[in-house]
Amino acid sequence: MRQLMVVVGSTRPGRAGLPIARWFTGQAESHGGFDTTVVDLAELALPLLDEPAVPRLGQYTHQHTRRWSALVDAADAVVLVTPEYNFGYPAALKNAIDYLHHEWHHKPVGFVSYGGVAAGTRAVQQLKQVVTTLRMLPVVEGVHIPWHPRFIIDGRFRPDEATAQAAVAMLDELVRVEAALRGLRVAGEPAPVAAGSPPER
Repeated sequence: MRQLMVVVGSTRPGRAGLPIARWFTGQAESHGGFDTTVVDLAELALPLLDEPAVPRLGQYTHQHTRRWSALVDAADAVVLVTPEYNFGYPAALKNAIDYLHHEWHHKPVGFVSYGGVAAGTRAVQQLKQVVTTLRMLPVVEGVHIPWHPRFIIDGRFRPDEATAQAAVAMLDELVRVEAALRGLRVAGEPAPVAAGSPPER
C-alpha cells in the first residue's frame, strides 16, 4: 500500500491544526487509497535549520534530521495542514521543508488549510512556490476551511458536507497523481552537481 504523510504545520499551543489533521487522517483511512502517517511538527521539534551542509547533499549530521529524512523518504504522497498567519504560512513548516531536498522529489502534495474568510488559501499559494521548487506536484483539489473555529466542538473538528466532499476529491486526485509520478521516483535522482559549482546557502 502506498504511504500518505499528513503534516501538522502549526506548532503553537491550542492550534486548530491538530483536530483538523486528526479528522483528515480519519477521512484518508476511510478512503483506503493510502496507508496514512501523521507527523506533528510540534512533536518532531526540529530546531531552526542547523545542518552545516546544504540539504541536496544529504550529508546529515543530526539525528533529528535523519529521523525527518526517513519519514519523508518513506512517503509516496504528502498533505500539509496549514493555518494562515499574516497572509502566509507558519515558519515551522517552512523550516521543516527546508531541512531536506531529494526526499521531496516527484511526490504529489495536497493542502488542508484553515483561517478566516480566505480559508488559508493565501498561505497555500505561497507554499506552492516552495514545493514546486522541490519538484513536488501540488494537486488542484484542496480542502480550504473558512472560519474554522465554528467547526471545532469539544476539541473535535466536525466539518460540513462540502468540506468532507473536498477531502474525498483531493484524496482521489492524490491517488491518481501518485501513480503517474511513481516512475519518476523509481528512476532515481539526477547525478550530483559537479565540483566547483556555487554552493547553496
